[in-house]
Amino acid sequence: MRKQKFGVKGPEISVIGQGTWYIDRGDRKRAVEALRRGIELGMTHIDTAEMYGDAELVIADAIAGGKRDNLYLVSKVLPSNASRRGTITACERSLKRLKTEALDCYLLHWRGSYPLEETVAAFDQLISAGKIRSWGVSNFDAGDLDELLSVAGEGAIACNQVLYHLQERAIEHAVIPWCERHGVAVVAYSPFGHNDFPSPNSREGKALQAIADARGVSTRQVALAFLTRIPAVFAIPKAGNAEHAADNAAAGKLTLSVSEIEALDNAFPRGPKPRSLPML
Repeated sequence: MRKQKFGVKGPEISVIGQGTWYIDRGDRKRAVEALRRGIELGMTHIDTAEMYGDAELVIADAIAGGKRDNLYLVSKVLPSNASRRGTITACERSLKRLKTEALDCYLLHWRGSYPLEETVAAFDQLISAGKIRSWGVSNFDAGDLDELLSVAGEGAIACNQVLYHLQERAIEHAVIPWCERHGVAVVAYSPFGHNDFPSPNSREGKALQAIADARGVSTRQVALAFLTRIPAVFAIPKAGNAEHAADNAAAGKLTLSVSEIEALDNAFPRGPKPRSLPML
């Protein structure tokens, strides 16, 4: 599994991690097996959120018995809870559900009504208390990041987690360049889209399949390799079973050629810069 540095101050972690949105909706045993298989194969970056129902409880089962060691565990606070006191309470609740003493990174899930100063102060307090090791944000556009930088200063923001997949490349216009300039990791959520992965019979799907066939890999591995071609970008696909987890993990050692990247760039053009950042 390829690793790279997570932000300016963070450790090197797996480029391909594990997302857990909706992981609590299916068979609990299979979900736990998928997470454990992913960890075995090097996908040690595990992402969750208080919004994700019982996902934190599923993760707690998967990492029980000493499996917490060497993981990079991330959760998120809802904007409605992101006051100074509310952020601390939400974090403590997530720690309890995850059955761990500290999070490696804690994120503001999206921009809300509470001033950023309050949330950042809570993050700093949580770091001082040893309950989180770093903090970041999710769904922040470049303008939001500018404002956050003015509050927190350089080097404080570990990551920005954003929607990014082959058919949604809006963050390439301003968000990724901003994060590259300031040493902020970019984490791609829903890297296969949201129930709309390219059909193998579509023009786009055929371009993806051609590369997969030539390499002897899956189309999903090619998609993940395309997203993580940029050194600042990590991806957190979700797997519903151990086989799917293994397929995702294999993308961590796949590097596309210049011609393959060009072919996908032509098949999935990034389009014009949108007025606002897309999110799910």
